[in-house]
Amino acid sequence: MGKRKQDSALARKAANMDVVKASLKDCPSSPRKMRLVADIIRGEQVDKALYILKYSKKEASNKLEKLLLSAIANWQVKNEGQDIEEANLFVKEIYVDSARQLKRLRPAPQGRGYRIRKRSNHVTLVLGNKSDNQ
Repeated sequence: MGKRKQDSALARKAANMDVVKASLKDCPSSPRKMRLVADIIRGEQVDKALYILKYSKKEASNKLEKLLLSAIANWQVKNEGQDIEEANLFVKEIYVDSARQLKRLRPAPQGRGYRIRKRSNHVTLVLGNKSDNQ
């Protein structure tokens, strides 16, 4: 590897030290329903986002709460000596992509069949450090 490439790789690694990701694959709910909850917590502090997800009535909030807790655990593994309250973490990015669809047939009048698409989604959550971005 060349010197320039090595320097840029080290710079990228240092920049990603404060960024932590967690992902949820093939979640069996429609992306539209998951995006409603994901839009609420985007840009929020981690403790406030956990509070919002804990007391939300949506089914998707349970899955996003577990994902957020997983991202916090990933941050703790990456930064062992630091305290999570002092880190000032927030939800930097969260996006929901559609995944595979299960296609089923439902009986319809006069021998026809109506197609049912059972959708699923992928969710990616990125936590960032608030003090570095301001």
